Amino acid sequence: MNDQNGFDNNGVYHYNYTSQHSDPWDRAQQIPPSPPEAPKKKKGGAGKAVALVLCCALVGGGAGVGGAAAYDALNSAPRNETVIYRNEVDPTAVQVKQANGLTPMSLSEINAAYADSAVCISVQAVTQQGWYQYETSGAGSGFIISQDGYIVTNYHVIDGANSIKVTLNNGETYDAKLVGGEELNDVAVLKIDGISGLKPVVIGDSDDLVVGETVCTIGNALGTLSFSMTSGAVSATGRSVTMSDGTVMNMIQTECTINSGNSGGPLFDSYGRVVGITSAKLSNNGQSSQAAIEGIGFAIPINDVIDIITDFMQYGYVTGRPYMGILQPATVTDQWKQTFGWPGGVYVNDVDPGSCAETAGIRRGDIITKMGDTEITDANQMVSVKNSYKAGDTVTIEVYRSGETLKLTLTFDEQENTPQSSSSQNPDPVPTSNGGYNYQYPGYGNGNGNYYDPFDSFPWSYFFGR
Repeated sequence: MNDQNGFDNNGVYHYNYTSQHSDPWDRAQQIPPSPPEAPKKKKGGAGKAVALVLCCALVGGGAGVGGAAAYDALNSAPRNETVIYRNEVDPTAVQVKQANGLTPMSLSEINAAYADSAVCISVQAVTQQGWYQYETSGAGSGFIISQDGYIVTNYHVIDGANSIKVTLNNGETYDAKLVGGEELNDVAVLKIDGISGLKPVVIGDSDDLVVGETVCTIGNALGTLSFSMTSGAVSATGRSVTMSDGTVMNMIQTECTINSGNSGGPLFDSYGRVVGITSAKLSNNGQSSQAAIEGIGFAIPINDVIDIITDFMQYGYVTGRPYMGILQPATVTDQWKQTFGWPGGVYVNDVDPGSCAETAGIRRGDIITKMGDTEITDANQMVSVKNSYKAGDTVTIEVYRSGETLKLTLTFDEQENTPQSSSSQNPDPVPTSNGGYNYQYPGYGNGNGNYYDPFDSFPWSYFFGR
């Protein structure tokens, strides 16, 4: 017996049993095999059989290339030897290059080029609950948009934060300040000072995305798995997604894995350009009876927010934001339709004096049914349609008044802004769908610190003549 272990000239590793052990092959021949048992039928056996077939198909597919050769090698080797196969190849070299919009980049190349452009964001906030205050924390992602420290993320990542910290890929952490944020489009811009020479991303054109194109994102998954890359195909573009607060947003749907902590991260196209901001995902409601939802994530198209981002960087607020002057808009409910015979649309509780709505002839009690070419069905939709215009744009408004439909011409005003105030201002108060009793608690303010009569809106005003 050969007591030497190692690789032979064919690259096969030989491991020899010591001489005091008996030959396992001879021993196996001395023990008669047991007769095979009859197969047992079990509930759900078909499903298990399918799973087994799939597993075998995967294993068989991998073994099919060299399975026969391995079997021959095992038979040709002495029976007292265990054979291990090892294949050594040179590692793939990853080229670090800049996105130019002309040359497709592999996922490895995108990660090598722009992992340093991604950041992890951690926030601290103080929350008031009754008589008690307690500190909460959160985590998200972002990306560097300029060499001098401007960073883009989602507004909901930093909403209500008392302190914001940004961690770079090299492990260095910096305090960040909020330059400007807007809840409506869920985008915010941060700034870190005292550092230069940062690696910014290259902004692409989200309108060029096509279904099936490979995209990827780098983010702070779960708030602990920092700088994780995931990839997948573009599942759909121009997807209208209703958020938890009722806001309708235009989104890119992707099968990239997006978990908690990924919000605010960059979505790269196949050329390494940022075409979106990862923002949300769909998941089941936690009930075990429902199947888990996977592979449905959403990103904000960069074209929808790039002007907002640059406005924050230049002015600290958004310029050209349209203001309509409709106060406390309320969705016409089915009950109102049946009771008053009204059409669907948005009831105007009040009009801001001197606004473009008053100039156009819109009155309190009107029902807005159409804006431009879009039928208006609820108050949230009206705000979304309005925000598709800019200050100075002119649009035709159809309103229902006292049994007849009128066409009015409205030219949007510009919303007044001050630096870092866009996150707290409501361009035309965000409505609710509860009948429009006011968008905060009746009698407790209108969101801007002003108190008002809770009966000064429909339906109370209809009966009390307010």
